[in-house]
Amino acid sequence: MTALTATRTDPITTEIIRNAFLSCAQDMNATLIRSSYTPIIYEGKDCAVALLDERADVLAQAVGVTMFLGNLEASVKLTAEQIGWDGFRPGDVFYTNSPSAAGTHLNDATIFAPIFWRNRLVGFSATRAHWLDVGAKDPGGSMDATELYQEGMRWGPTRLYEDARPREDLIDLLRDNGRFGLSLVGDMNAQVAACRTGEARFRKILDRFGEDAYVAARDDIYRQSEQLEREAVEAIPNGVYRSEGCLDDDGLGNGPLLIRMRIDVEGDSMRIDLNGSASQTRGPVNSYLMNTISACRVGFKMLIHPDRPVDGGTFRTLEVTAPEGSICAPQEPAPCQFSCSPGGLLVDLVIHALASVLPEAAAAAHYGDSMILRMTGDDPRRGERFLLTGPHAGGWGAWAVGDGADALINVGNGAFKDYPIEVVEQKYPVIVRGYGIRCDTGGAGRFRGGCGVYRRTELAADARVSAWFERFVTPAWGVFGGADGAGPEVVTNEGRADERRFRKINILALSAGDVVELRTGGGGGYGQPTERDPERVREDVLDGYVSRAAAMHEYGVVLRADLTVDLAATLAAREAARRAESGDGPGEATR
Repeated sequence: MTALTATRTDPITTEIIRNAFLSCAQDMNATLIRSSYTPIIYEGKDCAVALLDERADVLAQAVGVTMFLGNLEASVKLTAEQIGWDGFRPGDVFYTNSPSAAGTHLNDATIFAPIFWRNRLVGFSATRAHWLDVGAKDPGGSMDATELYQEGMRWGPTRLYEDARPREDLIDLLRDNGRFGLSLVGDMNAQVAACRTGEARFRKILDRFGEDAYVAARDDIYRQSEQLEREAVEAIPNGVYRSEGCLDDDGLGNGPLLIRMRIDVEGDSMRIDLNGSASQTRGPVNSYLMNTISACRVGFKMLIHPDRPVDGGTFRTLEVTAPEGSICAPQEPAPCQFSCSPGGLLVDLVIHALASVLPEAAAAAHYGDSMILRMTGDDPRRGERFLLTGPHAGGWGAWAVGDGADALINVGNGAFKDYPIEVVEQKYPVIVRGYGIRCDTGGAGRFRGGCGVYRRTELAADARVSAWFERFVTPAWGVFGGADGAGPEVVTNEGRADERRFRKINILALSAGDVVELRTGGGGGYGQPTERDPERVREDVLDGYVSRAAAMHEYGVVLRADLTVDLAATLAAREAARRAESGDGPGEATR
């Protein structure tokens, strides 16, 4: 690989080029979403894109799935290790879904293409999107897989296009091994189109500004990001910071599963060590190392310059290590369908460990998991198989200046959007009978944790239902005296003789007319509940976020029959409550 040369450029040109990179990534993202075949991409936006330089460092990444932060480039670099940087040719397009390369589960397809300009490799356009089915033993993936081979076809870096021409034999193989082969190829083509969009836009940037100005601006952007992060880390007192929490189980009854975190801050460097965490599990809740690194990066980024876009200079001050063979760095063929579960906990643990020294930036834990519910069967309206799947919103943790967000997607899924009810009922044989806020699920505090949601769905056809709901053992903890949020659950046919309650299940057979209600968890509270403005508690009661009973028992706020605040009774109740309040959430940070 021939290195590009650099000169100096002025700050204005640097900012123009920086924003040109971002616009390029946004155009790629728009192309992917608008061209895709399945709702999980064009409605949910379960995807991410990045524009990379010739070393596969990030020039720009569009808003997308947060857990892909910092591992799109890893797939390119792994491919380069295998074929050499000189092995890329104009017109190539590569595909991989290997957890060793991408970190996440097999449904996440990474497709990228090298970009050439004036016969030189100058960068890469990279995409990742969730493919509905990649040949797992159960449609869309399994909640009870015991090895990676049961979760679908695993592809190392594979050249799908040569000389700008598709390799039809490989694409046929992909199509034939997915239960929804037509949409799989359609989504693949959307990713290829996004890569071509990135290629065209990047070439225009080089045509306009020239190689020297581009390289100088890129290097300056990287330098700025690294410098700002090092200054922010250096402002944290040197020391050792710890936190820990547990995942419920691995879906096969093994658990709780401990994740233990130690953060060492020394000067302008930070090291996250996960030694002492549980060994890799038999069930599909393992997080391959690249996913673990990405989760720690998300937590770091939420504290350190969260308003600044990610680029090649980001995270140079951060090192993440995990013991090989642990749940955070498993060995193949450990199953990993739900790597999002340890990922979400890791994000919260980073923030909690540093909360004592970054109290203005840190937040209480959020509900922490994707909360996946799948329904699959045959749609009698169309005479074809259907698969309704996706994450669900919940409550986020409160922080120093405000309440946690209600009904927001988990941090790992980033920009993922909820499916509109109209889309769900039009495309799938279901009827949504209820959808709203779960009262009393946000942790009490001076600032209230966000509330989770419920969604009640009636089946209009026979279906098999699977669920993966996490963070009941270690729910969203509060900080600085705030209370924990409520945990999640799923209920089928509530109030009937055949009622069932569970959090994880694989392939539960249900019939038309049966009702499934999912309930997601809430976020943790921030600060002592008795410090919350009584009028805000009253407003929460009126809005349905807090019950009248919880207003009294958790906040010490006494409401009259007309729901006005009885101030005298409230002051007395709070004084009594203050004597009983003590402690923090699980994983108390120490230094």
